Amino acid sequence: MAQDAHFSFIISANQADQPLLECLLPCIPYLTAEQWQRLLDQQLITVDNQVITENVVVHEGQQIAYTVPDYQEAEVDTRWQLLWHNNEIAAIHKPANLPVNRTTRNVYNTLIQLLRRESPWPDAHLLHRLDLETSGVILIAQNNDIAKRYQSKLESLIKRKIYRAVVYGTPPWSELEFECDLNTIEDSPIRSQMHVVDTGQGKPSKTRFTLLKSQGEFSLIQCELFTGRKHQIRAQLAHLGHPILGDKIYSNNGEFYLKRIDKTLTEFDHQKLGPSHHLLHAYELHLHNLWEENGKDIVIRDELFSEEFLFR
Repeated sequence: MAQDAHFSFIISANQADQPLLECLLPCIPYLTAEQWQRLLDQQLITVDNQVITENVVVHEGQQIAYTVPDYQEAEVDTRWQLLWHNNEIAAIHKPANLPVNRTTRNVYNTLIQLLRRESPWPDAHLLHRLDLETSGVILIAQNNDIAKRYQSKLESLIKRKIYRAVVYGTPPWSELEFECDLNTIEDSPIRSQMHVVDTGQGKPSKTRFTLLKSQGEFSLIQCELFTGRKHQIRAQLAHLGHPILGDKIYSNNGEFYLKRIDKTLTEFDHQKLGPSHHLLHAYELHLHNLWEENGKDIVIRDELFSEEFLFR
């Protein structure tokens, strides 16, 4: 449904001392310079809460806000929740099927835009990412300066990352520490798909998997990351013969991902695939306590993941 969409951001050091339209053009890539100029003419753009009708030069720290009338984009789950915060960073629950940042289909309803509109932090920045369909705990910096301070040294902030996944089948192990190299391969029909490759042919990847529960044809697996490679948990579990339920790329040989691209998914396909998103959840983060001398680790759990339809 079309609606007026309201956006805002803070001018960064990289954007400083440029014409306003130069900073706005990348914000919504499919809007032309002429369309941005019309928004100026219609008095729909402000700088520090002052309506602007000319292409002025903007400076670091200024707040830019703009309204796009009759805006439409794909519907997503916007029900983010605050899990924990201090005076620098925050841990947020990201629901499944909410992009963390802008995509080709979503610019307005992304996690970062929602936070900038709805949280106390209008200059919120991501410290790391989660896939579109992955739910769970994600860290944000409350402004750009804090983000720059932590993004280059996340290892000194994040001590442990623990996920949970519902997979097909029952593994023959109760715990498995799995190491492999991951990379794309040339003859894969899905270019973004990661594969287990020979040692030295990809990026080393390590995960500890623990079987938490099995029922019927599904199991609940805990996954602790020791490295952070693209699609690491999804690719490794599929290689081990236990793809994640609902994973369009790594289950059913990628059939549903290719059908979605071709727009040929049927109702029967949706029933076979199961949930509308893969059941991978960023469940727990352990943070080094950098704010208190000799402070205990900070443990953040996101309990907002339910397997009721499987384990009831």
